[in-house]
Amino acid sequence: MSRPRRVAALYDIHGNLPALDAVLREVREAKVDLVVSGGDVAFGPMPRECMKRLLNLECPAEYICGNCDRAMLQRMRGVDATDVPEAFRDLMRWCAEQIADDEEILESWSQTVTIDIDTVGPVLFCHATPRNDTDVFTRLTPEDRLKPLFASVNESLVVCGHSHMQFDRRIGARRVINAGSVGMSFQGPGAYWVLIDPTGPHLRRTNYDTWKAAEIVRATNYPQAEEFAKRNILEPPSEASMLDAFSRIELK
Repeated sequence: MSRPRRVAALYDIHGNLPALDAVLREVREAKVDLVVSGGDVAFGPMPRECMKRLLNLECPAEYICGNCDRAMLQRMRGVDATDVPEAFRDLMRWCAEQIADDEEILESWSQTVTIDIDTVGPVLFCHATPRNDTDVFTRLTPEDRLKPLFASVNESLVVCGHSHMQFDRRIGARRVINAGSVGMSFQGPGAYWVLIDPTGPHLRRTNYDTWKAAEIVRATNYPQAEEFAKRNILEPPSEASMLDAFSRIELK
């Protein structure tokens, strides 16, 4: 494949098919050459549908394994991931059962991927940090804590996710962009993603019909469908509240 000129980075979909479909409409309008799926695709109310949608895109795609994807893969192998809190393990088992046929696909997903984008250069995509898929940091995390994690990175631009909040900041010599979350925003309503084109990276927010999406989610068999519809679609947490919450668990 020739060097792509337009790349869409979609992170943390979390089984929210209506949000994913809304973003994919804008991705098509942007005429992207490549989609990078940044992990945590299926842990949510419509895991099978979201996997099917991402695996049947109209353009090439690269797939990164997020911490929830990894946990579901472990569940498929008969064990619970030790880093998943007990309160979420039943949900993880339910989601893993819905996509049990996709075990080999999840196994093939990379921890990181580097894409050489035309006019931009090599870009490193990872789920949380280049080190692992669980590190938490935000736009407020002091730079001195983060420099060691990115010191060995050769690429000057890194795209990540995991914290569900967009940012664009410098860490040492590198520009680090968080794509935000398509399906489980921690910065108010909407579906968040990143478009990289010849003019550089752009933080994007896509509106979608949240009331209709909530009704679709409520009609699923997801064990916490009502809670997801209310807390992750209709009334998602604010960035300020999540920055405060993450300050207690972020990278030290």
